[in-house]
Amino acid sequence: MKPYKPAEDSHLLAQTIKKHIKNKNIKVLDMGTGSGIQSENLINLGIKKQNITASDINPQALKKAKALGVKTIKSNLFEKIPQKFDFIIFNPPYLPKHKYDFACDTNGGKKGDEIIIKFIKQLPKHLEKNGKALLLTSSLTPKRWKNFLDKMKIKKLNEKKLFFEKLFVWEID
Repeated sequence: MKPYKPAEDSHLLAQTIKKHIKNKNIKVLDMGTGSGIQSENLINLGIKKQNITASDINPQALKKAKALGVKTIKSNLFEKIPQKFDFIIFNPPYLPKHKYDFACDTNGGKKGDEIIIKFIKQLPKHLEKNGKALLLTSSLTPKRWKNFLDKMKIKKLNEKKLFFEKLFVWEID
């Protein structure tokens, strides 16, 4: 399985991270690292490599992240990640299952938000007290995931209109 190739969604998330990272001395989780673009972006922003953890279920994606010099963990969401982080970045599979698309890097489940819902349910246990998460979704992603935020706050930080959809970056804390 090849790592996810960066596209508009990855670039929008990277651009948003650049605008919103103020403290360079934070512990960051790059959930579903894919190509490693966000880990590389964090390094370029001055975050120490030893403070970045990249996780993915795809071993090929982890090879790319490991080559950057960051810690890597093969994990399905938070399954093998016991620690807490100041900042968690996630560009999840966010599209509804389509009969012609079987790729796990884009297919977010039958409705498209099942993986996001699992992430949201587990998120509070992995965020430090004043921690934040950035989550990317699409106008094609069902909005049900917002019902699982419980006491967490959400704020839209960025969006980009594409030909067939809009992409959104959300801050969750």
